[in-house]
Amino acid sequence: MALDANRRDFLKMGGAALAAASMDARSYAKVVGANDRVQVGVVGCGDRMKGALIPAFLQNSKDLNFELVAVSDIWNRRREEGAAYIQKLSGSAVTPVRNNDELYARKDVDAVLVATADFQHAMHGTEAVNAGRDAYVEKPTAHTMEDARTFRAAVHKTGRIVQVGTQRRSTPSYQKAYEYIQSGKFGDIVMVEMTWNVNQPGRWRRPDVVPLLKEADTDWKRYLMNRPYEPFNARKYLEFRLFWPYSSGIPDQWLVHQIDTVHWFTGLPHPRSVVANGGIYLWKDGRHNWDTMTAVFDYGPLDDLSKGFQVQYTSRFTNSAGGVKELYYSNGGMLDMSKQAVTPTGGLTARSAAEMHMQPNLLESFSLLEKTEAVSTDANTHADPETSANMRNWMECVRSRKTPNASIEAGYSHSIALCMNIAAIQTGEKVTFDDKTQQVLVGGKVHA
Repeated sequence: MALDANRRDFLKMGGAALAAASMDARSYAKVVGANDRVQVGVVGCGDRMKGALIPAFLQNSKDLNFELVAVSDIWNRRREEGAAYIQKLSGSAVTPVRNNDELYARKDVDAVLVATADFQHAMHGTEAVNAGRDAYVEKPTAHTMEDARTFRAAVHKTGRIVQVGTQRRSTPSYQKAYEYIQSGKFGDIVMVEMTWNVNQPGRWRRPDVVPLLKEADTDWKRYLMNRPYEPFNARKYLEFRLFWPYSSGIPDQWLVHQIDTVHWFTGLPHPRSVVANGGIYLWKDGRHNWDTMTAVFDYGPLDDLSKGFQVQYTSRFTNSAGGVKELYYSNGGMLDMSKQAVTPTGGLTARSAAEMHMQPNLLESFSLLEKTEAVSTDANTHADPETSANMRNWMECVRSRKTPNASIEAGYSHSIALCMNIAAIQTGEKVTFDDKTQQVLVGGKVHA
């Protein structure tokens, strides 16, 4: 009940400002032409925004005539440093604003980049589209189904252009893999193995920054948004990935990137079931979220349980062996996205096939890598290619009004898998999903 009450308070907050601002932005969308400059605001200027999204934006902004004009962050230090950072890279001044009410009251903001805490993405995305702005919103889209449904409905109602930060969908090698699987040449997927392993006690920790954050310098109530109230906690503000309900950690951050490719490659909207196990086995620093997790996702048609495949997902912070892998298997071989190649590894050999009077089934080896046209670059900006490509696709769609590669539907699907994974972590039970009610179920009952 506390969550529902806080959600109502949040949605009421700034309603008048958002309604007034939306009229200006919606009118803009109807008249924007190829030569009109698109002015963009930043929502949340932390590590992801400065380290990835802003460089990716600036790498493409000149070609597509976009510019950054404002920075919204509720912590005064981050908004001032963010404004200075953008001016240093772009050579143009931007205006720091205290919060999103002030941002959306401006008539010079046509779209926004959102990179805030995990739990805030859906509500900040909803806020943006209801204010008539297009938005690039970082993943995860949502880790509660209520937030996911709210955001999805708002995007469909407003018709705004939203790109989710699952940038694999704009990466040429992944696009080639998708086309290959869709062609039928790979065959039916029989298993997927995914890993994301690091050995980093400081991963998602901010020991040097936490002492700098004082409650008087930010807006704790706005930070909490629709989550239950608790007293100010600088660690939960800056190291949110370690603490539920602000993040689930491994599933929020890493699972969604990889499980999104399963939905994309197969066209399946969500798992049939999920189970999970793990714990905090080594890094006992007060965190709530696991440092080690193994989860198994069952995929396939809901009306035919004899068809399908498993996704085995493992991740740990305690030993980096295995690194990051995405391995798709068919009867004929393997699609290795970590090496971006197709090989006959594990396929049905002539010897094994002969025992059953069958024909061998071995895939032809080939690379998924290809040369692509380089986007415009600047000596001051260094963006990773995947994020840059995803950003460029969003910018192009803001102009064309076409659906982006990583659409709200893609974000909604990964949110379902994420919410099922979280329910499996929290209950230790097998988790399913009800398509009619769009609810996560544990033992046939709705998991809140």
